[in-house]
Amino acid sequence: MIKIFRNGLMMLAAGALVVSCADYNDLGGFKADPDPSYTNEYANLDPVKDYINRTDNPNMSMETSMALTTYNKQGLEHAVAVTNFDGVAFGYSFMPDKYVSKKGYMNFMALKEALGHSETIGYKVYGSPIVANEQQSDDWFGALTAPIEIQVLPINDLDLDYSTVDQFTGTALRGKPAIEKNFDDKGNVLKIPKRSKVYIVEGFPVDPLGYYTITFTVRGYKDEKKAEMTQDENIQCTFADSLVNTGKDKNGDLIAKKFTIRPGAWQTVKVEWSPSKAATQGYLMIEGNVNAILYIRNVHVEHTPDNHREQTKQEKNDTIQYALRKWCDGLMEANAGRIKSFDLVDKALGTTELEGVTYEGENVLDLKHSTDKIFWQDYLEEGTKSGSELYAATVSKVAKAAFESHGGNPEELKFFISETGLEKQQRLSSLKYWINVWESNGAKIDGINGELNLTYSEDATTQAANEAALKTFFGKLAATGKLIRFSNFDIKYQDADGAPVAADKITKDQRQALANYHARVINAYMTLIPAAQQAGLCKGNFFDTSSDPVGLWSKAANGDYIRNATYEAFCKALGGLQ
Repeated sequence: MIKIFRNGLMMLAAGALVVSCADYNDLGGFKADPDPSYTNEYANLDPVKDYINRTDNPNMSMETSMALTTYNKQGLEHAVAVTNFDGVAFGYSFMPDKYVSKKGYMNFMALKEALGHSETIGYKVYGSPIVANEQQSDDWFGALTAPIEIQVLPINDLDLDYSTVDQFTGTALRGKPAIEKNFDDKGNVLKIPKRSKVYIVEGFPVDPLGYYTITFTVRGYKDEKKAEMTQDENIQCTFADSLVNTGKDKNGDLIAKKFTIRPGAWQTVKVEWSPSKAATQGYLMIEGNVNAILYIRNVHVEHTPDNHREQTKQEKNDTIQYALRKWCDGLMEANAGRIKSFDLVDKALGTTELEGVTYEGENVLDLKHSTDKIFWQDYLEEGTKSGSELYAATVSKVAKAAFESHGGNPEELKFFISETGLEKQQRLSSLKYWINVWESNGAKIDGINGELNLTYSEDATTQAANEAALKTFFGKLAATGKLIRFSNFDIKYQDADGAPVAADKITKDQRQALANYHARVINAYMTLIPAAQQAGLCKGNFFDTSSDPVGLWSKAANGDYIRNATYEAFCKALGGLQ
């Protein structure tokens, strides 16, 4: 730990990270002499963001991604971010599933801490998706849209009176039950010999969501002469949804229960049962009468229906509208007008085409839909308009109102639609179609935030195609007239055979080729996207990952992170020098 801290200080002194002398990075007056073994050929470069020509590109912003918790620790990553980039995006590290409880309680302490600190140091934060299909508060949605409890009354299903039955026609797995006529001058009864297994009622229709109560009147005698029992008799009652005597229902839950038959009197036994979800019929079997003959006079079956009903589509719609208002209000209260640009909706496009709908000659892709989760677009409907049509429009209206009510300046507020795969013409045309639909329904949509998934190839033909497609893509986005932002600006490296090259295997020449491509992408953005439409680039990783050489900093042999050729390429490209 001591060596790592010392090396980190050497890096700061030598300019590897070029951390500013703001209070949050104050070293308490400690001075360190440069490590004589330390070398960095890019040490004399300034912070990346300082190379942006703010006059020619007043809206240009160079941002980076970072987890919210990492940012709040204010460690190395924080120092790199605030020194070299205009702002930070917390991305999916701040999403409802982490901060909204099942009961709808919202904890924004981490966000408030980050925004308070950012406000103090004058640092910009880009807003995570306000709504998305992923990492939403599914537990809360589930509780909100759960079936509603209602009042129900028991239903009488079956009354079997053996006093009027002349012959037993049921099922016996063991023993020979029979009808004994005119028992005690009060009518017939079902006689069950010792050590029997007998279904006293069977095959009645079952509501799998009901709760069943089966009662039967029974008396035990010691022998055929009706001698009184001298001890309690324990019997077992098994309620099942089939004639198979397993003692378990189809969900595997034990449903056999023991009951005690007392000597000397008739008594009522009450058996309760919840069927399996697959149950269609019910059966009650008696067994275990080792010491007594049993006589049964009647059986009564009733059930209480499930005391819940599914919410109607309108009720769920109203509930999800409420959830959206509550989420946006809590988020914007914590924000207090400090985040001014947000992803409004994230990755809404699906893969299924809308039947008969085309735009710019392409079959339009429908939005994503779900049968097992709550997706906002499945419920935010109104009148004859579907939730898909009103999706971004409803979210923008609610979020904008919440932003203003908690001190935000509406003239500064910007909403982006975030989507991936837009380099494919069908997806881009589909997004443009939906933006038109949403705006026609009152949505505020200022820009498009496209997720970049780029690769540099050593194969010259492949790379030429990559770059041509990229320029065409940028041109098409510029033609929308919207603000254009790109996230996940990481470029992976492939050799001529298409195999990935890892960060710890890349050569100096390969690194330089990769750096040059970064520069060309930045140049393409700053030349093909008009200055008035530039909303910035967001770096996915500023350090190399464990597998890919995507960073501006690479890990040296001693474990320190040092600037690499990509850092220089960023500086030159942003400054218009490359």
